[in-house]
Amino acid sequence: MDPSFTSKSLLHVLLILGFLGATRLHAHDPPLTLDYYASTCPTVFDIVRKEMECAVISEPRNAAMIVRLHFHDCFVQGCDGSILLDDTVTLRGEKKAANNINSLKGSGIVDKIKNMIESECPGVVSCADILTIAARDAVILVGGPYWDVPVGRKDSVTANVDLANTNLPTPEESLLSIIAKFLYQGLSVTDMVALAGAHTIGMAQCKNFRSRIYGDFESTSLKNPISESHLSSLRSVCPPVGGGDNNITAMDYMTPNLFDNSFYQLLINGEGLLNSDQEMYSSLFGIETRELVKKYAADPLAFFQQFSESMVKMGNITNSESFITGEIRKNCRFVNT
Repeated sequence: MDPSFTSKSLLHVLLILGFLGATRLHAHDPPLTLDYYASTCPTVFDIVRKEMECAVISEPRNAAMIVRLHFHDCFVQGCDGSILLDDTVTLRGEKKAANNINSLKGSGIVDKIKNMIESECPGVVSCADILTIAARDAVILVGGPYWDVPVGRKDSVTANVDLANTNLPTPEESLLSIIAKFLYQGLSVTDMVALAGAHTIGMAQCKNFRSRIYGDFESTSLKNPISESHLSSLRSVCPPVGGGDNNITAMDYMTPNLFDNSFYQLLINGEGLLNSDQEMYSSLFGIETRELVKKYAADPLAFFQQFSESMVKMGNITNSESFITGEIRKNCRFVNT
């Protein structure tokens, strides 16, 4: 057992696991294959890649947006495209959940890819698969690793805003609580630390890091001119009171548009922007996570390898119900009529 867990900590995790929603999903070996579209839509990977190249060249931030969209999809009902559904009279989508509202972008990119694929292979490729492939290509296009993407997902005909509010980790959440949310999905502590590395290309809103930069940032960070200057810069972006909630800044200020391991080096320096990220290194309960942060900070290849494996594992969290009741949406924003 992870030595950072006391019996009280374990009880805390088990309690959280008990309250994380009615539908329990696990990362396992689903009925997904690498050649699922080999005969029905052989150009699917090329189309996604070409459209993602255009999207990332025009705006490098699009890479992080697509990766985040995929993550928020998989943690709610599995990777079933439910995150892409808009609200209708009969369906309440997940986009307005507390963890998603005003911070989920990238749906327009998926729409564009979907339109291109529909013109080539109508009614064949799911929106869930498009988003999963696009997330892989997004990472590659900003310098990250390659991995093979198993495909064959179906699109759900439902969404679950309550699970979106419950299952997704939040920036102010404790380390143990976030570990519990990953374990609930069948993902390990190692997966959690590796997947958090996607923050190397992410942006954060002021409301999600205000308490950190006016709280313990000074006590965790190194006392040097660079760190002090960075903190002053963060505070100028994010005032303590009086608005600015949606002002944004990079989570990795060293190389914000490059997928690398500098995110972990920032954590070692005590400069993690989000409290939930810094906790992986600084928390009293972070014995295992601290060692992983140090490992990935020192060894970019180890980080790339684990990130690739963990992304496949997360992408394999399927919605078993969608294989029975699911569909191939014509428009990713709406269930077929």
